[in-house]
Amino acid sequence: MVNDDKAPQSSQDTTGGLNQDNGAQNAKQPEVTGTDATSLTRRGFLKTTAAVSAAALMSSLGQNYAHAQGNDRLRVGLIGCGGRGTGAAGDCAHAHPSVQIVALADLFQDRLNGARGSLAGQLKDQFKVNDDHTFVGWDAYQHLVKSDVDLVLMATPPGFRRITLQAAVEAGKHVFMEKPVAVDPAGVRSVIASSDLAAQKKLAVVTGTQRRHQANYIETINRIHDGAIGDVLSGQIYWNQGGLWLHERQPNWSDMEYQIRNWLYYTWLSGDHITEQHVHNIDVMNWVMNGHPVSAYAMGGRQVRTDPAYGQIFDHFAVEYEFANGARWSSQCRQIDGTDSRVAENVVGTKGTSNPSAGSIKGATNYRFDGPSRNPYEQEHVDLIESIRNGKPLNEGRRIAESTLTAIIGRESAYTGKQIKWDDAMNSTLDLLPAKLEFGPAPIPEVAIPGKTQLNRTQLIGNASKA
Repeated sequence: MVNDDKAPQSSQDTTGGLNQDNGAQNAKQPEVTGTDATSLTRRGFLKTTAAVSAAALMSSLGQNYAHAQGNDRLRVGLIGCGGRGTGAAGDCAHAHPSVQIVALADLFQDRLNGARGSLAGQLKDQFKVNDDHTFVGWDAYQHLVKSDVDLVLMATPPGFRRITLQAAVEAGKHVFMEKPVAVDPAGVRSVIASSDLAAQKKLAVVTGTQRRHQANYIETINRIHDGAIGDVLSGQIYWNQGGLWLHERQPNWSDMEYQIRNWLYYTWLSGDHITEQHVHNIDVMNWVMNGHPVSAYAMGGRQVRTDPAYGQIFDHFAVEYEFANGARWSSQCRQIDGTDSRVAENVVGTKGTSNPSAGSIKGATNYRFDGPSRNPYEQEHVDLIESIRNGKPLNEGRRIAESTLTAIIGRESAYTGKQIKWDDAMNSTLDLLPAKLEFGPAPIPEVAIPGKTQLNRTQLIGNASKA
């Protein structure tokens, strides 16, 4: 996940561990199979529970207010110890001196060890992780959320984020979660349910859409909303760049371990790069439009990264998004070496144009942002921590879930060659989570072929066979 604007994300290659205990939320629940907690069944995760009882909700409302006021330490745990997780932990610590990193969780011991060594060297006295607060394995995340942490940082592959979010919210923890927050409509709905529960519990949910916390974007888009370029007619968004990392398969890796360590290349783990990476620009589009599109009409393919080592994802997409007011936006994303890079957004209105990333507006009155701006990867944590300490927790879960689904409908339209409508996607049964989460064989679904991959009105994609 080498992002032009968020380089530490490039090494995020870990799940953070998966397992479960029972909760009370209308969202999917993971379930342990066997006594060694080494795998999960999708059947258990699909169980729907009753709504949260009043007693359970009231018991949770008083949790995690030790840091709402005053100068007490904010105890932070990290789930997912790859490059992005390590970067997020550093950003959180740099955001406020009250932060202490006290717990780490990952599926793989080597990833946890790497993060532990790196963060101990970087953070000095703000790193206080003892051996009894390091957790490895499929159930590592569950041990971490049950520990004495106040805030959980989540940097697992996107396919697992709905699971870790649900567990953290049910445990009464504040959350910082990387984007995207899901890879399929089932995950999107789960994240919305968990975010709504977090709001009831007065828990913060902030996501890694750092542009939402970046001064030039905030000021420019506020001016667009105030009419600086008139009514928005259209726009263009881009994330075009070269290829990304690939880990060579080791003799002792099972199919499942290979896929997780190379999670970028499997739709069930990453959502494809339109979801995993381009969601940043898609989120800016939705921000400008104050909402999500009603449909997507796309094309895409796999022209360069054709080796089976690259899993099943495409290497380029082009999407036309239509909004309820008739505005149309074009989207491009590409990961192909030797091509021109472009990561940007452009907005066209009836009275002018804007480039939010440059903080510029051309219209009746020209404007260019020239104010101070803190590193946005730290600023998002500053805003999160301030909201917790002030007792007014931010909750960004629903809006990033909607931006994630916007990316998903673009992907599914490109996979099938069919127009995808928002309402159909939000209500679809498409769920890419494998039947079992355990080390061992894990067949790869076929690469989608537009015109041959059939559109199913409930699943939206015909080749969504479970790994």
